[in-house]
Amino acid sequence: MLVVEDRKVMATAIETGLRREGMAVDVALDGDDALTHLAATRYDVVVLDRDLPKVHGDEVCRRLVAQRCDSRILMLTAASAVKDRVDGLGLGADDYLSKPFDFAELVARVRALARRASPPLPPIIERADISLDTARRVAFRAGRRLSLGPKEFSMLECLLVAEGRAVSSEQLLEQVWDEFADPFTSTVKVTVSRLRAKLGDPPIIETAREGGYRIT
Repeated sequence: MLVVEDRKVMATAIETGLRREGMAVDVALDGDDALTHLAATRYDVVVLDRDLPKVHGDEVCRRLVAQRCDSRILMLTAASAVKDRVDGLGLGADDYLSKPFDFAELVARVRALARRASPPLPPIIERADISLDTARRVAFRAGRRLSLGPKEFSMLECLLVAEGRAVSSEQLLEQVWDEFADPFTSTVKVTVSRLRAKLGDPPIIETAREGGYRIT
């Protein structure tokens, strides 16, 4: 996700809340910074404040639509009039939310847009004796509920979706963490180790010879 919001306190609050929901989140504080991020990274959803400095949110939206960007756009604004909502959607935004908003509603809308941005995941992903509920974000192995943190759950989801193919550490960093993740860090290795311990025996995550990890 990319959160574009010029008020730093608000941006940090949204970023923190979405990360607690297991999402990888980057932040831009103005329209120019947003376009720089979008040129370098593919995002499932852009949470876009309308009133931005440097490049207005409307212009950011127009450029994304003109470029046929795959990212879904959720536009935020302090304006609540129907005309403002109509104008925002007319620019090409996929959804519109007025400030102040309930954070649970923001999360629900972001999740709905993310499902449209990527090939839809089945509600239950199963492989071997692992069952993962993508809606409730709970996982089981052989009927035993697993106590997973947000990053562990997201990593397990990535590995299951790969259906036995190797997922590189770089791919895991991009999909599970954010732009500030150090590509030379041991974060992925440490998280894999914790996930293996929680999954228990027999071991099911193997280190691929070509690099990365897969679920056998």
